Amino acid sequence: MPDGLARASAVPFQGYHQAGIATPPQQDAIFLSFDMTASDRAELTELFRTLTQRARFLTAGGRPPKPSPGSAPTDNGIVGPTVAPDNLTFTVSLGATLFDGRYGLAPRKPVQLITMEPFLHDDLDPKICHGDLLIQICADHRDTTVHALVDILTNTKGAMKLRWRIDGQRNPPRPVGVRRDWFGFKDGIANPDTTDTTQMDQVVWTQPHTAEPAWAAGGTYHVLRIVHFFIEAWQKVSVEQQEQIFGRRKASGAPLYAVSEDASDLLDPIYTNDPQGLITPLNSHIRLANPQTPETASTSAILRRSYDYDRSPNVEELDMGHAFVCFQRELNTYIAMQTRLEAETLVPYISPRGGGYFFALPGVRDERDYFARELLA
Repeated sequence: MPDGLARASAVPFQGYHQAGIATPPQQDAIFLSFDMTASDRAELTELFRTLTQRARFLTAGGRPPKPSPGSAPTDNGIVGPTVAPDNLTFTVSLGATLFDGRYGLAPRKPVQLITMEPFLHDDLDPKICHGDLLIQICADHRDTTVHALVDILTNTKGAMKLRWRIDGQRNPPRPVGVRRDWFGFKDGIANPDTTDTTQMDQVVWTQPHTAEPAWAAGGTYHVLRIVHFFIEAWQKVSVEQQEQIFGRRKASGAPLYAVSEDASDLLDPIYTNDPQGLITPLNSHIRLANPQTPETASTSAILRRSYDYDRSPNVEELDMGHAFVCFQRELNTYIAMQTRLEAETLVPYISPRGGGYFFALPGVRDERDYFARELLA
């Protein structure tokens, strides 16, 4: 498809759920965490109205208003005189700290939303953790996400302050199938079918008439973890050992029982005939993430939507890794899964350093609606 046609694609902004969750992942992403500086609930409400207005325009595209003579431009111009949709999505999520005493929202906090605590092997940097608000910006091209970033920062100045940022990209499938991460393995193979409404309702979307507050229906718990990769150390490990650590073949992405490089990465790793882990080690990454046992069935399904980052200041100090992103109906699902992964053999090669837990708001339903309207009402 010619580049101009690809950039004309628009993801619908309005809906029962926010875009950027079940949406097929785009090539580029920017994750922005903010601390709120709005003085009161009225100013906070106005902030969410502004975010909605800007997101609605940017995702649809079009010509920005012309400035009056001698005044500042109404758009930063990064993508030219006309804003192309470029499959741009905004996903707005709230941190637990927003529900403190500042805005009177404590009684309406999602029941499982907490501030992320370190797991056993985490090395969390407070400078890149947590936040009142997370905005996930995804699009097909880098200039689109940067254009949106500048627009949001310009139009919300004074109501929130940037706490931290991480940028990511998604590598193309090589040769086919699921994309690879910086370790050379295919990432995000096991995911629910985002086109299956029943499955998504079970695994991802908060449902009405549950313990969650009524306003939260249609939202989901949003996890972002900044995971540093020790790539130099990983390069010294044999391919055979790497496969034992991950529990999949490196070339194909298939389970370890499949030896052909042409095997499908969609083959299901079956553990019923391997109770001792002779084929797929019990402490391999994929087996601890989903051991396929009755006891772990309820804490083994999440929607992964991750990106890779590279913040290396120079070639001698590689700072590359994974902006791990996942969505799930219950935050405890992720916490239980990650707790199991404390015992994985991948531990010496990764260092989780930041991120946080958030709750992705329900979608903006119509032209009169705005982000968090029912929460703030």
